[in-house]
Amino acid sequence: MGQRLVKYTKPDSGELTLIDKCWAGAFSAIPTTAIMAPSERIKCVLQTSSGKYSGMTDCAQALYREGGIRGVFRGTGATLLRDVPGSIAYFGVYEYAKIVMMRLQGYNDMSQLSPIAVLTAGGFAGMACWTVAIPADVLKSRFQSAPEGTYTGLLDVYTKLMKEEGPSALFRGIRPALIRAFPANAACFMGMELSKKMLSFMD
Repeated sequence: MGQRLVKYTKPDSGELTLIDKCWAGAFSAIPTTAIMAPSERIKCVLQTSSGKYSGMTDCAQALYREGGIRGVFRGTGATLLRDVPGSIAYFGVYEYAKIVMMRLQGYNDMSQLSPIAVLTAGGFAGMACWTVAIPADVLKSRFQSAPEGTYTGLLDVYTKLMKEEGPSALFRGIRPALIRAFPANAACFMGMELSKKMLSFMD
């Protein structure tokens, strides 16, 4: 959908450039935030609640009772702040890595790339995404998991984090995130490419 939207804004109907695909990635993060924000809020609360809730539904109901729909969607702006730049890096690096490997392998068409090349591009894309997104993710997680009234907003989270823990706290957890990102996103993009081929008759 993001790619179609970018194509619609172009004066000509030529192929999308790498920058165009980065913009398409940015657009893709906007509708997904509507799903990601409440699920991330529930996940963060469950991870820090020490067995207070029996499950996701119980947690969601409790959040709704405490703060209404705003309580469930708390951190939506932070999720967007993480996912828009993260998605630019994600899709941009994936497309760029495919271009590089296509040239190295002497191909003229990306559809000729081997599964190993696709897996490698997907893995690097995942690592790039999390390298860019981890500072915003740290702020988002702190904001979403904190008890009501702890912070006035995301800027307050940032100010207190810098004062109490310093800049390195913004990258806390980046090592396991990157270790997980490569295989997870390699598999994700491989699945996406296979699905595109299988469903190409619908295009």
